Amino acid sequence: MQKIRLLYTFIIFLGIDFSLSAQDRYAVFYKYKPQTTLSIDQPTAFLTSKALARRARENVKVDSLDLPVSQKYVDQVLTYSDYILYSSKWFNSTITVTDAARAAELSKLPFVANVELVGRGFIPTGRLSNESTSNSSRKLPEPSPASSREMAAQENTYDFQNELIGITEMLEAGYSGKGITIAVFDAGFPGANSSAALAHLQTNDQILAMRDFVRPWNANVFQDNQHGTNVLSLIASKDPAILIAGAPDANYILAMTEEVATEYRVEEYNWVRAAEFSDSLGVDIISSSVGYWDFDDVEMNYTVADLDGKTTTITKGATIAASKGILVVNSAGNYGSGVSSLVAPADAIGILAVGSINKDLSVSSFSSRGPTGDGRIKPDLATFGSGVALVRSNGAVGFANGTSFSAPQITALAAGIWQGKPEWTKDKLLEMLLASGTNAKSPNNEIGHGIPRFRETFFGEILAVAESPENVQWKVYPNPLDKAQLTIYFGTGTTSQFLLLDMNGRPLVAEELVRSTAKDPYTIRLEGVKKGLYILQMQDGQLVKRVKLLKE
Repeated sequence: MQKIRLLYTFIIFLGIDFSLSAQDRYAVFYKYKPQTTLSIDQPTAFLTSKALARRARENVKVDSLDLPVSQKYVDQVLTYSDYILYSSKWFNSTITVTDAARAAELSKLPFVANVELVGRGFIPTGRLSNESTSNSSRKLPEPSPASSREMAAQENTYDFQNELIGITEMLEAGYSGKGITIAVFDAGFPGANSSAALAHLQTNDQILAMRDFVRPWNANVFQDNQHGTNVLSLIASKDPAILIAGAPDANYILAMTEEVATEYRVEEYNWVRAAEFSDSLGVDIISSSVGYWDFDDVEMNYTVADLDGKTTTITKGATIAASKGILVVNSAGNYGSGVSSLVAPADAIGILAVGSINKDLSVSSFSSRGPTGDGRIKPDLATFGSGVALVRSNGAVGFANGTSFSAPQITALAAGIWQGKPEWTKDKLLEMLLASGTNAKSPNNEIGHGIPRFRETFFGEILAVAESPENVQWKVYPNPLDKAQLTIYFGTGTTSQFLLLDMNGRPLVAEELVRSTAKDPYTIRLEGVKKGLYILQMQDGQLVKRVKLLKE
C-alpha cells in the first residue's frame, strides 16, 4: 500500500490525473497515414541533416515510414485514453493507456486496423530510485564480487578484453569513435553523469540527447538500474586508472527502454520508438543489451519458430533500423547452451548478435545459441563476456558476466573502425567485421564467426608472406595460431631465446630456438598451449621483440 500511495503522489505531482486501477497499455494500429503538412519530398522538416547524410551514404531513400503518425488520429485515440505514451511512425501506431472496455471501442474506429494489449498496468513499479527491484536480477546481471576476486590479480583489469579484439591497437592508430553517433538502449544510467571515467561525455557535450521511453515525462536518465551505466562504460570510458573503452570520443544518445520491474511486450515498442528517435537524429550505431523471449503474461511468450527474423515486434524494428543504414549491435542472450536459446532481436537479419566467450576462448555456459527459427546461424560474433571489467554506478570498477557486456565491446570496435573508414556502408562494415572473425571460415551456432579483430577488419585479410624472407625483420605467423606450429622471422643470428608469457607476465614456455641460416625462419611447436591470449617474446643479444599471440 505504501508503494502505491507514493506512486500516486508522484503522478499527481506531475499533473497526470487518472485512476491507477484497471489500466493497461495497448498498441493501436492505424490503417492509413494521412499527411497535411509533411511530405517525403521535403524531409528536412522531420529528419536532421545527419540522418539525411547517412541515408545518402547508404543510398536509402526517404519513405513513408519516416513520416509521423497522423495527429488527428492520435487526438481521437486520446478521447478513449487516460494517457498517450508515444506514437510509432515505423509501425503507424500509438501506445496508449486505457482499460479493456475503451480498448474495445477503439478497435471499432474506422481508421483503426487493430488494438493489441502490450502491457498490464501503467505506472512501472520499482522505478523511483537508483536501487534495482527484487526481480531485476532475472533480467539484468549486476557486477559480481566473485568475478572481482578472480580478476583482481591482473595489473590492468581491462587489458585482456581490449587486446582480444584489438581495441588498444585501434586507439593507438587514432580511432576512438570521433564523429560517430551511438545510441545506447537500456534500463537507466545512474552515476554516468558523475563517474570520472565518463565525465568527458558531459564536459565535451558528447551526449546529444537523452530520453526515457518507459516514462515519457521523466527527464532524468541518470537513475534506476545501473545496467545501462555498465554497458555505456564498455563503449565510452576514458580513464586509464579505471577503464579505457574503444569509443570514448563518439557522440551518444541515451535511451531508457527497459522496464526492470516487469516484463511485457510494451518494452519492445519502447525499443522501436527509441530507434525511430535515434534514427531521426542521425545515429550510426545502436548498442542494445536487452532481449525478449518470455514475459510476465505467458500469453505474450515467444516460441523458437517466432525467432525467424520477421515475427517479433523488436526484431521487425531492428530490421527497419538496419534498412536505414544503422548498425544494430545486440546481445545474443543469456539462456545458455540449449539449441535455439536466442532472444529477440538477436534473430534479426542485417544486425550483429553478439555471444560471450570465456578467457580460454571457449563459449560461455550462459551464452545463448542458435540457430534462428528459420535455420540461420546466430550469434554473428562473440567476445569476452565472463568477468568483464566495467564501471559501476558508484564510479568504481566492477566485474560481471553476460552477453550484455560482450555486445558493447563490439559496438566500440565498430565505432572506431567506422571513424577510420567513413566511406564504408553499414553492410560493408558488417561484412568486414564478420570476415575478420577467428571462426569466419566455419561459423557455428555457439560463437558465430568468432572474435572480430581491429587489424583484420580495417585492412582486410593479410595474405601470407608478401615480402621475401631476407627483407623481413620481424614476423610471427599464423597469428592467431590455429594449429601447433609457429613460424618466426627475427634477428640476424642463428639462435634466439623464445619466451611465451601469459597476460599477467608469468612465463609458460622458454626455449632456445636454432635455425640453419639467418635467412631461414625459426619454428616452434606449441601443442600443449591452451586457447587464449599470450605475450610472445624473442631475444637475440640486445635485440628484444614482443607481440601478442592469440591461440585458437
